[in-house]
Amino acid sequence: MVQYLKLGFISLRKLFRPKFYIINKNKSYSTQPSSSHVQFSYLSPNLNYKYFVSNSEQISQNIINRNLKDVNISLVCSLYKNYRMIITELNALRSKHNELSKFNNNNLLSNESGSKTILLEEAKKLKQQIQQKESKLIEVEKELLKEALKIPNDTHFNTPIGNEENARLIKQIGETTITKDLSLKDHLTISKNLNLINFDQASNVTGTSWYYLMNEGALLELALIQYGIEKAIKKGFTPIITPDVIKSEFSHACGFQPRDNEEVSQNYFISNESSQNLVLSATAEVPLAGLYSNKILSHKELPIKLVGFGRAFRSEAGARGQDTKGLYRVHQFSKVELFTITKNDQSDKMFEEIVELQEDIYKDLGLCFRIMDMPTHELGASTYRKYDMEAWMPGRGKWGEISSASNCTDYQSRRLSIRYKSPSSNTTEFAHTLNGTAVAIPRLIIAILENFQKDDGKSVVIPAVLRKWMGNKDIIKL
Repeated sequence: MVQYLKLGFISLRKLFRPKFYIINKNKSYSTQPSSSHVQFSYLSPNLNYKYFVSNSEQISQNIINRNLKDVNISLVCSLYKNYRMIITELNALRSKHNELSKFNNNNLLSNESGSKTILLEEAKKLKQQIQQKESKLIEVEKELLKEALKIPNDTHFNTPIGNEENARLIKQIGETTITKDLSLKDHLTISKNLNLINFDQASNVTGTSWYYLMNEGALLELALIQYGIEKAIKKGFTPIITPDVIKSEFSHACGFQPRDNEEVSQNYFISNESSQNLVLSATAEVPLAGLYSNKILSHKELPIKLVGFGRAFRSEAGARGQDTKGLYRVHQFSKVELFTITKNDQSDKMFEEIVELQEDIYKDLGLCFRIMDMPTHELGASTYRKYDMEAWMPGRGKWGEISSASNCTDYQSRRLSIRYKSPSSNTTEFAHTLNGTAVAIPRLIIAILENFQKDDGKSVVIPAVLRKWMGNKDIIKL
């Protein structure tokens, strides 16, 4: 039990022989499970408990700034203190038991029968106490891990505090009049005129917030996918086609979890006894991150730059209203995702590189867009810093998010165990992970249809960079 004394960077579940613990042992699968249902069978989170304890005040303020209701750093510190105390007591009991066993073995024949009985009874009592302490340790350990996994990433010092209204403008590319032009049609009207999208039949076949892309609408999706991947490859990204079904532990490890007990999970769970708690992926970021889980990389391999294509499934499409109608918020969409792994001192530089690539993608499409530094309420659990890109959508008369870029530092790598060998020593370091949207299809279709519509509202100019994938047409019309 000597290893129990190493209490700095520890993977709690490795201290005992069972290969995994289930935080909630109810094995019935729910379509809307809380974070306490997460089952770890493959991953072993490595959380820095010493850092949590030493920086508890800073973490507490970060939790307040992010408006998180179900995260309690004081409870984590208390559980960790209790955990250490139980380990100390358990080590003392084991040491005493080992000494007694050694004494009994060496003196078994020479001791009088009465003394032997007393010693054996004491050894039996110690064994029972050890078993009780081990059971208590497992119980505290599970509770500690459950609560500690809720703690969000640190926040960049320059991140605005508060809700979305406090987002800070970094820059705007292109000119627009920030008023709704009543002469311009929205994407629903345009797509109906040109037979590009069918919501009605999709509603019958699947439900609300699902859709068919038709004719040039389908070609536009395929063109945007090819365009985004081509742009990324030219910047050194490796193309990957990801699985769209993943184990829920990977989704949770990447930070896709409800903000509190009242919030519904974004994930669609596959409700099947043999499904291994599978979910539909909410973004290609998750399977891309999973590709390097439980890996120790050479520092020479870094940075790793991936561009992945996959379908994104979101259960929270939201109430249908003027701001979310049509393609703006849907349950399924195609997405080209950027994902990178860097040394822990290179992620800020990579963040800027991702943002530059995104800016290049939308600028060449001819869109008017702006880059926003998003405030604390808008950060997911994994995110250290996030920029959103918002395109002007004249049919809506509003800016609409088309992309984001996030630096997750070591939040995901600690939960996925992505490490690299340090060039200056024999130690390993946790890598930093970053992600960004290259192309999110539905909202880019909105922006293209509404910005490049012609005066008749029945034709749309195709961005020049997409035409080679659309039969070299320059316009969509009936």
